[in-house]
Amino acid sequence: MRIDKFLHDQQFGTRAQIHEIIKQRRVLVNGQVVKAYKQSVTLDDQVAVDGQIVGQQTVFYYLMNKPSGVITATNDATQKTVMDLFATDDQRSDLFPVGRLDKDTTGALVITNDGQLAHRLVSPKSHVGKLYETKVTGKITAEQLQSLQAGIVLKNGDQVTAESTAIVAQNENETTIKIVLHQGKYHQVKRMFGALGQRVIQLDRLAFAGLTVNGLAAGEYRELTDEEIKMLNE
Repeated sequence: MRIDKFLHDQQFGTRAQIHEIIKQRRVLVNGQVVKAYKQSVTLDDQVAVDGQIVGQQTVFYYLMNKPSGVITATNDATQKTVMDLFATDDQRSDLFPVGRLDKDTTGALVITNDGQLAHRLVSPKSHVGKLYETKVTGKITAEQLQSLQAGIVLKNGDQVTAESTAIVAQNENETTIKIVLHQGKYHQVKRMFGALGQRVIQLDRLAFAGLTVNGLAAGEYRELTDEEIKMLNE
């Protein structure tokens, strides 16, 4: 990892600020002055700024606005994955996506190396909220949406419930709906509307566990703030 990336992960400032610190010869690696911001460091190196040892960040948290056409996986021999969208400086072998969005599904996706948090977020016991906007075939009635909120049984016997539903737009051929779920059944949104005799044309997860993709273009990602990480852990 480059020294400027390392110090950025430790929240020493922006890349420009870190470059200035390095230029001022205030950074040491193993007792030696760092002269180039591209210098590499490893987990075994001792880094100091202004004489103070810098602790290494070990857990990382990102939110991505997953685009269509990439799979939710750490690696794949034939298809592009969400991890392939990470900049070289941010890539780590221990990062992984939390849960799964289908290849054609877009929206909020948490990526981390915190296994304990990831397990809690996908556990059915946690009832993590997920807000979707979906476009489906046909004209969905208010009564049908109410049936989703009351709870329906899918073909395999799974009982599923929508926390809330709202029609965004509608014509004779298709309906756009916002739906909030707290369960995490496989292909749940698609199967729920399939039970109503319709097919999901487009699916976008607008929010996950209180995190929204506002401000992120498709394929972009950002680090979570300390406040967001605290919220996820509460």
